[in-house]
Amino acid sequence: MEDRDDRQWFVAQLRPQGLVRAQAHLHRQGFETFAPDILVMTTRAGAAREARKQLFPGYIFVSFDPDISNWGAINSTRGIARLILSDPRRPQPLPSALMTGLRQRCDASGLLSPQLDLSVGDRIRVLSGPFADLVTTIETLPSAARIGVLIDLMGREVNTTLSRDQILKLD
Repeated sequence: MEDRDDRQWFVAQLRPQGLVRAQAHLHRQGFETFAPDILVMTTRAGAAREARKQLFPGYIFVSFDPDISNWGAINSTRGIARLILSDPRRPQPLPSALMTGLRQRCDASGLLSPQLDLSVGDRIRVLSGPFADLVTTIETLPSAARIGVLIDLMGREVNTTLSRDQILKLD
């Protein structure tokens, strides 16, 4: 995905099932949006299959210049619950390095590619599965498709492996 360095990105919270509606209405107002997806393995009726899932469910990234655009209109956009603000007078953008890195790892449809530059000792966040949202470090790299981690499970350390598409490398 192409990315311009001058863009500022902000986070908006979505209403339930509001992603498609919010994207359409924000684009109509001239705002650029970004809502990355990941591929996760799901099991239904005993059959495993890949499905797209939002990387940040319930949230959407919106690009605008707070000095020029009417960013206050975002709060009253259909599908949007609220713009996440630390200061109600002026929104603070997300770090540009974070957004540039995230957008570069996505294809044109917004699908996040698996992390290829992993090494032992890297901090990661588990994105899906029973350990979703767990932050840990990589212990081993047993294969090109799997990583080994050490998880604290009820006071006991347990070695397990995860698929590379289930994790996100943290800086």
